[in-house]
Amino acid sequence: MIDLKKLAKTDPVQRNVEKGLEEVEHTPMDPPDAYSASTVGNTTFSDYAKPIQQLINEHKLALEKIEDFERAVVQFKENGYQLDSKINEIFGVFFKYFDENISNHNHKEEKTLFPVLNKKLIEAGEHSVGEHMMTAIDVMEDDHVKFIQLGVLTFNFLGLATRISDIPSRMFIFDTAYENARELIESLKLHIYREDHTLFPLAHKYISKEEFEEIERLMDKF
Repeated sequence: MIDLKKLAKTDPVQRNVEKGLEEVEHTPMDPPDAYSASTVGNTTFSDYAKPIQQLINEHKLALEKIEDFERAVVQFKENGYQLDSKINEIFGVFFKYFDENISNHNHKEEKTLFPVLNKKLIEAGEHSVGEHMMTAIDVMEDDHVKFIQLGVLTFNFLGLATRISDIPSRMFIFDTAYENARELIESLKLHIYREDHTLFPLAHKYISKEEFEEIERLMDKF
């Protein structure tokens, strides 16, 4: 059974409180073993149904954009929070991609794969013990909400700082934007890893060919 406490990430979403999980404690920058603690199976890309292959390919492209953004964020801080044309361009590309592609990808998962897999996980006993049964789907959905929160905070703080004339105040806001950006980057990377190495193998294990065909049909609408 998947250890949901290891799979969970820090998240302000009320669902964790409602499900009695407020005592679970994690940090935004998980240690390296967080990337392997919940890994299941040795499924290869070719083994997966088409909907899972599509999501994995979208993850690969997302990681390229995230890594570009990460390099720009680090350079931005090293430059003393001085924007140049290259950094500004990369920031613009990332936030556009985040708004149009990552958000659509998450919505696609939530409306097609997640409901089916959540039902299968509960039926298979792959859930937390207690009054409120929690599966890996709850963790992934909470991550999706957190991404929106961190993305909005980072974007807004970056924009606000450029309009502040007081230098100490501007630097403080840029620092805050930087910290939110770093947390967003690490959260996205870890989330993708856990979907690729935990969630998708579970989907492969429990979802039937016919169910994947219906999921594929629904995904074609996005």
